[in-house]
Amino acid sequence: MDQVKIDTHLVQRLIAEQFPQWQSLPIHPVVQSGWDNRTFHLGEEMVIRLPSDKEYESQINKEYQWLPWLSKQLSFQITQPIALGKPSPAYPWHWSINRWIEGESASTQNIHDKKEFAEALGKCLREFQSLDAADGPLAGAHNFYRGSSLKAYDHEMQLAIPKIKNAHEQRLAASLWQRALSSEWHLKPVWIHGDIAVGNILVCNGRLCAIIDFGQLAVGDPACDLVIAWNFFSSEEREVFKNAVQLDNDTWMRALGWAFWKTLCWPIKSTDVKGVLHEIYSDYEAIK
Repeated sequence: MDQVKIDTHLVQRLIAEQFPQWQSLPIHPVVQSGWDNRTFHLGEEMVIRLPSDKEYESQINKEYQWLPWLSKQLSFQITQPIALGKPSPAYPWHWSINRWIEGESASTQNIHDKKEFAEALGKCLREFQSLDAADGPLAGAHNFYRGSSLKAYDHEMQLAIPKIKNAHEQRLAASLWQRALSSEWHLKPVWIHGDIAVGNILVCNGRLCAIIDFGQLAVGDPACDLVIAWNFFSSEEREVFKNAVQLDNDTWMRALGWAFWKTLCWPIKSTDVKGVLHEIYSDYEAIK
């Protein structure tokens, strides 16, 4: 539950106080607002994002610092901050105004060709990972360890795996998880989005047109950005995605671990958990 009541009235007040040049523009909630932030349209060309809790405030500042530079380096659209709102008596945290990007959240229904989509996404990630990351924020507590070691989630998995009722599946799960834990990223840290999921990928006219919501942005191990390979792509689409991303087998083993943790411990409502686990186990059986 939000610590502060975030509604249209509050947003109107914040705009009037801090950005009066835009106070005449209509404000209304975005249909699909995220978990970490509450999102509102500001006119037709801007969107306002307000953290729902203190722990998410750093995401706003991080995006405002890094996304203007990153957007200039990339060939595809990403979130573009316009202004940074300051804490006030009405609302205690930083908040942002970004440029609105047209598009729909990616889904099986609005993508014309999922293999083409898989290739496009893989190329976007490869391009993103190629950018200079020397001064970027290292993965850690600020982004819930996305891009850091899977060991951050070992405690959760040690509780979850024994709850698997089928004995064979439980042994397979334990083996998979230990194999993923034993692998590490030995190259220089690269840029990672931290939450590559269909809700953060926009589609226009059936094709990928933008990647948004960089609250988990960091530099580190890119394996965490590959989870979508199992929870959205078929085996054939996954191969297309793998070929486009061009990362080594050890990284894909860690990615399998990330996908396993996400599916077992924190599946989103629309996830076919049984089906995704079958894909994960099948891929692990093929390489172990």
